[in-house]
Amino acid sequence: MKHNVKRVEAKLCAIVAAVALSMLGASACTRTGGNPMHDVQHLSVTVARPPADVYEFASNPRNLPRWASGLARSEVRQDGDAWVADAPFGTVRVMFAPKNPYGVLDHDVRLESGVVIHNPMRVVPNGEGSEFIFTLIRQPGVSDEQFAEDRAAVEKDLNTLKELLERANQ
Repeated sequence: MKHNVKRVEAKLCAIVAAVALSMLGASACTRTGGNPMHDVQHLSVTVARPPADVYEFASNPRNLPRWASGLARSEVRQDGDAWVADAPFGTVRVMFAPKNPYGVLDHDVRLESGVVIHNPMRVVPNGEGSEFIFTLIRQPGVSDEQFAEDRAAVEKDLNTLKELLERANQ
């Protein structure tokens, strides 16, 4: 009986998929138009601290001025669900992913112009320590020189984070 139920379920799924394709067209399953893919660089630093310690420090927006000078030059202040910071390129509003047990520190940065930049960031276990990973995505219109400057700024911030956390562990 179980075997027949599985076969019926499989046939139903195939029928539903076929009906959906015939109604929507094959292009409904493929991405058309939209934004082209962007250049991406995964920047990381190894931190000799457990992932929970790294996550706890980095997920606290009030710590941003201590390690992320590329995003927050001075004290950040909470405004609803967002955090407001004075960045080198103007005032920004930062929205962080909710606290989670997976090391996800993604955040969206809203520039004064209204443009929102998504920044994937993770803390993952690496032996007894952690790997802190920032995904730098080239934004439309950013030159090679500007992208290299962005990379250098992120690397500086990651190294500052590493030094702060490892020094606190001594």
